[in-house]
Amino acid sequence: MASVNTYLNFARKTEEAFNFYKSVFGTEFQTPIGRFSDAPSMEGMPTLPEADLDLVMHVSLPILGGHLLMGTDAPESMGFKVNMGNNMFIHLNPDTRKETRELFDKLSFGGSVLMELQDMFWGDYYGTCADKFGVQWMFSCTEPA
Repeated sequence: MASVNTYLNFARKTEEAFNFYKSVFGTEFQTPIGRFSDAPSMEGMPTLPEADLDLVMHVSLPILGGHLLMGTDAPESMGFKVNMGNNMFIHLNPDTRKETRELFDKLSFGGSVLMELQDMFWGDYYGTCADKFGVQWMFSCTEPA
């Protein structure tokens, strides 16, 4: 079933922030915290310094009414510079790849593609864009290719 979630980027503070949110909402992480060290190397991806390997690649916390608060550390070693305004995405989980592509194309028109839709190692069809107003959108679709 399709859903919409909030995705937060932090500069090396994701685990601290999400442990705080966990205590506030009294819920548990949906899955164990994923670390950058868990990811296989991918072509075009920079080699991370040792200090960044334990940073949070992905965490997901149910908060209210089925809404998930998700997050990641955004290390500068991967080209990120977290500032207020670029630290949040609206995360869409459409039901189909077709719907994912249509929404991605419409939202990125006049804006910018941050990461083209592609099949990722964790199994999702995934990509990110910013619309013409600067709002950042993240897409994940679990429908197989």
